[in-house]
Amino acid sequence: MIPMSLSQVARVVGGTVHGVAEPDAQALLVDGPVVTDSREAASGGLYVARVGEHADGHDFAAAALAAGCVAALTTRPLEGLACVVVEDTQAAFAALARAVVDASPGLTVVGLTGSSGKTSTKDLLGEVLATVGPTVAPVGSYNSEVGVPLTVCRVEPDTRFLVVEMGARGPGHIAYLTGMAPPRIGVVLNVGTAHLGEFGSREAIARAKSELPAALPEGGLAVLNADDPAVRAMAAVTPARVTLVGEAEDAEVRAREVALDAAGRPSFRLETASGATDVALGLVGRHHVGNALAVAAVALEVGLSLDEVGGALSTARPRSRWRMEVTERPDGVTVVNDAYNANPDSMRAALATLERMGEGRRTWAVLGTMLELGTESAALHAAVGAEAVARGVEELLVVGQEARPLATGAIEAAGGTNVRHVPDAETAERLLRAELAPGDVALFKSSRDAGLRLLGDTLATTPEEQHP
Repeated sequence: MIPMSLSQVARVVGGTVHGVAEPDAQALLVDGPVVTDSREAASGGLYVARVGEHADGHDFAAAALAAGCVAALTTRPLEGLACVVVEDTQAAFAALARAVVDASPGLTVVGLTGSSGKTSTKDLLGEVLATVGPTVAPVGSYNSEVGVPLTVCRVEPDTRFLVVEMGARGPGHIAYLTGMAPPRIGVVLNVGTAHLGEFGSREAIARAKSELPAALPEGGLAVLNADDPAVRAMAAVTPARVTLVGEAEDAEVRAREVALDAAGRPSFRLETASGATDVALGLVGRHHVGNALAVAAVALEVGLSLDEVGGALSTARPRSRWRMEVTERPDGVTVVNDAYNANPDSMRAALATLERMGEGRRTWAVLGTMLELGTESAALHAAVGAEAVARGVEELLVVGQEARPLATGAIEAAGGTNVRHVPDAETAERLLRAELAPGDVALFKSSRDAGLRLLGDTLATTPEEQHP
C-alpha cells in the first residue's frame, strides 16, 4: 500500500487510535498489505476485522498483529492491540481505498464490468498494461465491496495502472464501487442473464451495469460492446467519449477474419482507424475475441501502438483458475475445466468451444447447475441442454438435482446425444473414470458452488498420477 502513518490511516477512515500513544501512532508506518484474512497478514500491513456470517474478524486480530501487521481496523478496542476503531469497518475500508486513489495522481483507473468474461478480461488487461508500466489487477474474482478495496490497497507509489473488476448483485452496487475507485476508463463487456434471479429482468441488469459508464468523467473513455444492443445503448448515459468494440461494421476497434485453431484458440485481424494488425490469442474460446477487443481499446487509449497491442495480446496467457483451463492427460484425454462460474451465455460459449475442439473426437459435456436464475431457471437450463445437442455433444452428463432440467431439455431436443443424469460429483467421477477413453474431450461447466471445478481438477489427472 502507499505508505501512511497509523495516524493518517485513522484520519482518512474517521477512526480513533487505541493501544498506541499518539506520538507512536504518527511514527508507525503502514506500508504492507491490507488484508481481511489473518493468514495473509505480513510485515507492515493493516488487518481489517470484518464481521461475517460465520466468523467475527476481531477474534483473529491478535494473530494478524503477531504475523507483522501494524494494527487492526476494528469496531471496538481490543485489549493489548494497536487498533483504529471505527463505527463501520466496511465504510472505513472503502474510505481507505478512496484515500489511496486520491493520493496517486499519476494513476489511471480502469473499471470493468459485464455479465460474463470479467475475470478473463481483467487478467488480459493486466498483462497488456504491465508491458508499459507497473499495474495492479484483481486477484481471482475480487469484484465486490470487499474485493475492490483489497485490490485498490495494493497500489504502491509507482503504480501506473489500476484495473478494477466491478460486480453487481443489485442496483447501486457498481455506483458504490466507483466511489471507492473512480475510473477514468470504463469497460462494459455484455449484459446477460447472470444473477437474473436477483435483478428480475435483463433490463434491470443493464441499468445496473450502466452505472459504470455513467460514473466516468467528461475527459474519460467508455469502451462499449457494439455487438450487444443493451451495452451499445449505454453511450446515452455517459459523459465520457465512447469507443465501440466488436464485429459490427461501425465498431471503431473491430475484429475481422475470426478463426479458431484445433485447440479452440482464436485468431483475428484487429482493425482500427489507424491501421490493422494480426492477433493470435493464447486463450481458449471464441468469446475471448470480444474481451481482447475491449483490452485493445483501453491499451490504445493509454498510449500503446497498434503493433504493441497486437503483440501483447498474442503473448498473454491464462492467469485465473477454472476459466477454460485445458489439461492434456498422458492417456490422451483432454480436460477443459471452465467451472468457476456459469450462466446461459457462458454455457453457450463453452459448448461452442467444445464443438471446435472436439472435431473428429468424442465430446463430453459435464454440466451442473447455474445459480441465481430465478423463476426462469428451469427453462434456461433446458435451453442449454438443447444447445448441447445442437452442438453435437456425444455424451452429456448432468450432475446434481438442481441441474436436472438440463437433461430434460437435451432429451426433448431429440438428437444423437447420449444424455445421463447423476445425483452428485462422486457418482459422476466413477462414471467418467470408467468411460473416458484416449482422444476424448471433456468440458466441465457449472456455477462455482456446484463443485464441478473440483471434479474437473480430479479428472485432470489419471489414477496413476494420483497414486504412482
